[in-house]
This record gives sequence, C-alpha cells and structure tokens, in this order.
Amino acid sequence: MHCLQIGFHLDPQARQPRRLLEDWYSLGHIADAVAAAGTRVSVVQACSHESQLRHGNADYFFMPPGSAAPLADTPQFRALLAQLRPDVFHVHGLAFAGDVLALRAAAPQVPILLQDHASRVPRWWRRAAMKRGLAVADGVSFCAAQQAEPFREAGLLPPGVPVFEIPESSSTFSDGDRRQAREDTGIFGDPCVLWVGHLDSNKDPLTVLEGAALAAQRLSGLRLWCVHAHAPLLRTVEKRIASDPLLRERVGLLGRVSHARIESLMRAADIFVLGSHREGSGYSLIEALSCGVSPAVSDIPSFRALTGNGAVGSLWRTGDAQDCARALIALAALPTTAARAAVRAHFEAQISFNAIGQRFAAAYAAITRRRAHAA
Repeated sequence: MHCLQIGFHLDPQARQPRRLLEDWYSLGHIADAVAAAGTRVSVVQACSHESQLRHGNADYFFMPPGSAAPLADTPQFRALLAQLRPDVFHVHGLAFAGDVLALRAAAPQVPILLQDHASRVPRWWRRAAMKRGLAVADGVSFCAAQQAEPFREAGLLPPGVPVFEIPESSSTFSDGDRRQAREDTGIFGDPCVLWVGHLDSNKDPLTVLEGAALAAQRLSGLRLWCVHAHAPLLRTVEKRIASDPLLRERVGLLGRVSHARIESLMRAADIFVLGSHREGSGYSLIEALSCGVSPAVSDIPSFRALTGNGAVGSLWRTGDAQDCARALIALAALPTTAARAAVRAHFEAQISFNAIGQRFAAAYAAITRRRAHAA
C-alpha cells in the first residue's frame, strides 16, 4: 500500500523545508512510523519554498499553495498525484475543507483518513465548511475516540464515518538511570514530582499546588518541580507558593528549559503531574510515559486514552485538589522499579512510534476495505 500523507497548513514563519522537518516534530516521525509498519509513504507539505527530498523512509514534496485555489487544486499537485498514484490519503487536520474537497474531486476512489490535531468545533458560521470536508472522509482519527463526540453532536461528522483512536504523536525519549539524572539535574524528592506545562488556566497549576500541599501532609519528602514557558498565571502561582509553608520549601519553578533537559528531568522524576481541563493529546504526558514516569493526571479523554484508562498511573477529577492529592499519595506508595517498568512497557505497546505506525496502517486497511465494499 502507498500512503500519501498531506499537510495543508502553511507555516506562517515561512521556514525552509529541512528546518520544518526539524521543528515540526511529528511531520517526519509519523511518516517513518507508518513506513516501519510496511507501508510506502510519500509526504506533501504546504510550504513557501518548493523542494523535493528524501528524509528517513519517505519522499517529501514541499509545495507552495495556489494564490486563488487550494493546494490540492493546483496543477503541480494534480501532476504529482498522477505520478504517485497513492492508495490512501492521510490528511493532517480537520479544518482544510477546500483542500479535502479538491482531493476527493481529483481522486474519487482513493480513501481519505483525516487526523485530528487538537481541533475544536468551530463557531456556527464556520461549521458549514468543516461539515463539507468531513462528509467526504472515509475515516477520522483522534487521540481519544470520545473527542469525536462534540463533532457528531454538532452535526459535523456523519454518523457512519469510522473513528480510530490513535495517539497524535509519540516521543523518542527513553528511560535512563534515575540516580544519574538527579545528579545531572539537581532535582530530588521522595517522591520527586515533575510538572511540564504552561502556567495557565487550562493546565490548572493552582489545583495541582493545592493537591501537592494536601499530599505533603502525608508525604513529608515530596518535592514538586515545575517546567513552564508561557506563564500568564506566574505571579498568582508565586503568591500561592509564598503564602503556604508546605509549598515554600517544596516547590521549585524551573521556567523554560531545553528539550534535551526535559528528558533528563523526566528520568529523574518519580511522578509526572498535570491538571489540564482539555488537551488534543498531551505531548508532555507522552514524553513522561516514554521515560517510565508514573502519571498523576486529570481525568480527560486524551489522558484516559494515553494511560490506558488509568492502567498506568492514576487519573484524578479535573479541578479537584483532594483527588489530586489522593493520586500523588497512591503513586508514591508504588515500588519504584516495578512502576517504571510497567509504564515503559505500556508506552512501548501502545504509544511508541512503532505502535502508532501499526495503528495507522490498520486504519488505512480498514477504510480501504470499507470503500471497496461500498463500491
């Protein structure tokens, strides 16, 4: 089978193709993951700079979109389509109705899988376009199948379109020596708890701080370390920490750190905590799981899917500090070596790039069979 993966989103920074492959983490890794599962992969990516190159196990075609027409309706795209003759389309994103409709018109018999990337149901005046695009899809993938329900309820996703539960991406982080990682990073604790996320209302750091304070009444050695970049609640968080003696000596705000250092911090941690109210997937959670860190995360659809419905770690009710504390205390009681091994095994089986590649390959086969049966 030959899959053509397509990214219609045009980089607003107008980066060069090789820089895009470096900065857009999933672009190359998802293609390689599917190729590793035995599928031939080509990639078309909207780009301000036209280029063709081989990267990893896929061929890449970077194309500028037309000035007055969707990329999928341009002569160069149509010519490439005739040359490649793909068996299935894998389109990144749900919001490119014009391109998807042009794609369907250009290749009426080729099945189309649309992959969600944290889309939301649009305002009512923008729903008609998305509805037209979703109507021609043969399948849609979400990190959690439950994330499709708002689109169905809004009448955007037809009832018969199959939904595939596939993580949005994975991570190349790995587990390592915890003692060495603690020496390298300087973080510690019993348990050593790590937060990696924005300090904003969606991630809900105030509930996590309250949960940590409650848990510290039982866990005197608890330390919470927070990595953050975007931080509109930074002053509020600092005031909350300063006002509570249980938090003043236990919470360290690390600010922005390099991506490589995040891997070391995760290797050093015992527990990963996050209180998100909504996530398309949860990249920092995926990275924590890849390092074998037990997650204490809010009970939302994507986190349920990534943890196997709490098969590893502990889920807690969103916005509930008492339940957050319960999760932290429960995970602190687990034998460290066995817990890390279980988390890493779950990651390999369900969330690794190998696992994702196999899931996408299975989805391609399913929608291909479904279209052939319908024909």
